Amino acid sequence: MVVNLTDLVQALSERQQATEGQLKALADTLKALEAQVAGFSPAAARPAAAPVAAPAAAKQAASPEKGKVTPEVLVMIAAAVTAFLGKKVRIRSAKMLQSPYEVVNPWSQQGRVFVQASHNLRPRR
Repeated sequence: MVVNLTDLVQALSERQQATEGQLKALADTLKALEAQVAGFSPAAARPAAAPVAAPAAAKQAASPEKGKVTPEVLVMIAAAVTAFLGKKVRIRSAKMLQSPYEVVNPWSQQGRVFVQASHNLRPRR
């Protein structure tokens, strides 16, 4: 099979131009979405030179009570759903769910798997 090098270079150049065009379109879409999210979030509308919160307040905001969802998280969820559906949504309730990895200790789970696998099952006749 003979491949012409100039054809290969031309095909590569065309693909690179197409990829750059797609990247530019994605960047434009991302900027539009960021502007949309900034319109929903009062925290995003704050100037960048706003004073930093006290460490105690920052710690409290970083670790909300168990099962509680902060208003900032609700705003971000609403913005994401609005961007996905294309129409404004209202979140009526939300709660944090416990991860299945927090419920079961991996070591005890592996021990159960080992014990259950060690049983010899007799085939039914």
